[in-house]
Amino acid sequence: MRGGTSKGGFFLVEDLPVDTAARDAFLLRAMGSPDPRQIDGMGGADPLTSKVAIVSGSARDGVDVDYLFLQVFVDQAIVTDAQNCGNMLAGVGPFAIERGLVPATGDETRVAIFMANTGQIAIATIQTPGGAVSYAGDARIDGVPGGAAPIPLEFRDTAGSSCGTLLPTGNAADMIDGVACTLIDNGMPCVVFRASDVGATGYEDRDTLDGDTALKARIEAIRLKAGPMMNLGDVTEKSVPKMMLVARPALGGAVSVRSFIPHRAHATIGVLGAVSVATACLIEGSPAAEVAAVPDGSRKTLSVEHPTGEMSCVLEIDAHGQVSSAALLRTARKLMDGVIYA
Repeated sequence: MRGGTSKGGFFLVEDLPVDTAARDAFLLRAMGSPDPRQIDGMGGADPLTSKVAIVSGSARDGVDVDYLFLQVFVDQAIVTDAQNCGNMLAGVGPFAIERGLVPATGDETRVAIFMANTGQIAIATIQTPGGAVSYAGDARIDGVPGGAAPIPLEFRDTAGSSCGTLLPTGNAADMIDGVACTLIDNGMPCVVFRASDVGATGYEDRDTLDGDTALKARIEAIRLKAGPMMNLGDVTEKSVPKMMLVARPALGGAVSVRSFIPHRAHATIGVLGAVSVATACLIEGSPAAEVAAVPDGSRKTLSVEHPTGEMSCVLEIDAHGQVSSAALLRTARKLMDGVIYA
């Protein structure tokens, strides 16, 4: 399935080996990793197309299904659950309904999803006219051609999902290698800093960023030092934190972002990464706040500009000035249904 701007395999938990090592070996084989082309598997030779969602019915109160996200590295024999994926999340609701885990309840079906990676809950609203999932529609998201049925995603209580608290150091900014960085986790651990502070503009295309080895080495040095500061330990072989280069908006949005995930530039930006960056824009004294154009009001819509368009985050602010919920619009599509051989 395609979920948001990502793509990967969706599995029922009972269809995979119980043993973690055996499961991961199967998934590496299924995706064709490690190999830069993933020629011997179903992966698309890109981190965004080498992903896995494992779904099961949930025994939790008020929750329909449990969702475990796994990132299968392309050119390394690594399968990690160290992060969540809000794009793949968009496919979980349709998959759960199609597999009979959740009954359709009318023209729309709300699916409560427990995100096992971070312990948070998201609500996805799926179009189910006539009691069946519909993928057709006019909703459009940047980074995906054409239109599809809208899938609104609502997140609550995502602060500190992996790091224990929204700002694991307690600071709006920390200096790392002479660069002011906001270490933040509002659903995705991120290091947010001004693009200009590492010699970039924040408006480059993906290929330009990926081709700048000196820039990537400097960003990785910052990431390795930020990991322990964010309670993530040694992140050498982890896919978090994500690295977010921010600049003033260029297209009428709130902020321009170039994201590394973590070693390759993102063609767009991850859903929860966008939420974390948008939240950083609201923190006084942060590098993001210094370059962002933030609207007034307790309900703020922040358009996060990325290399192929924008992603709008709707943030609800409580009486204490804290982000109480975030919502985004995604789409999904079933690409195939069958048997994979590994």
